[in-house]
Amino acid sequence: MDNNSDQRELTVHIWRSEASASDDDLQPDGAWQTWEVPVRNSQTVLDVVTWIQRHRDPDLSYRYACRVGMCGTCAMTVQGKPRWTCRTRIGTVVDGNELTIAPLRNLPIIKDLATDMAPFFDKWAEAGAQFVPDRNVDQQTMAPVKPDSRARRTADVAIECIGCAVCYAACDTVAWRADYLGPAALNRVWTLVNDEREASPKEHLKAVAGESGCLSCHSHQSCAELCPKHLNPTASIAGLKRKSFLLALAGRS
Repeated sequence: MDNNSDQRELTVHIWRSEASASDDDLQPDGAWQTWEVPVRNSQTVLDVVTWIQRHRDPDLSYRYACRVGMCGTCAMTVQGKPRWTCRTRIGTVVDGNELTIAPLRNLPIIKDLATDMAPFFDKWAEAGAQFVPDRNVDQQTMAPVKPDSRARRTADVAIECIGCAVCYAACDTVAWRADYLGPAALNRVWTLVNDEREASPKEHLKAVAGESGCLSCHSHQSCAELCPKHLNPTASIAGLKRKSFLLALAGRS
């Protein structure tokens, strides 16, 4: 954190709670706790949380790693919206003198601002969101996809997801439908369906064509609006709907 202070203080409200009793207990009993934090130049929300943990309450629990916007580990709910705290400067989100920070929505709480990511990644597994190479291709000379090819451009559109769960926390459908696979898992399946090296694109489509998959997306665009990588999971899900429909129409579902 920059040591140059302009002597102002920021009123920071942080949600404190113990662990969720179960994966279904997404809002365990807790309370807001408030601190006054010195305002610094170029201060990020992660800087604020770290200052509180180091100077006011060492028991405050949160998660971070890279601090430079590469891992997504530090995602929290800031002023009501999920964001990467390491890349969110307080000057861009604070209107007045108050800042609210809470854990990501739609995930069980471990403690305070730290959430359990297991349900999020379990959805990836349920969606079959892993690459399956074509066994007919020599594994020593995996089929190349040229950088300037249409196939590469199609697959690359949504491939930069790093699994930060911002879209999952923002998704209204995830909030009301517990079995919904979520934007990130479906976005990943879209990249696989469009990868010409993938052995089973039709099987991937079948895995996400049900009510817990792409059909449940209502296209609210919250995931696209808040994705820190500027991806558009809504468009990916629309593509899955389209391809699933064509597959069913052809009688091969």
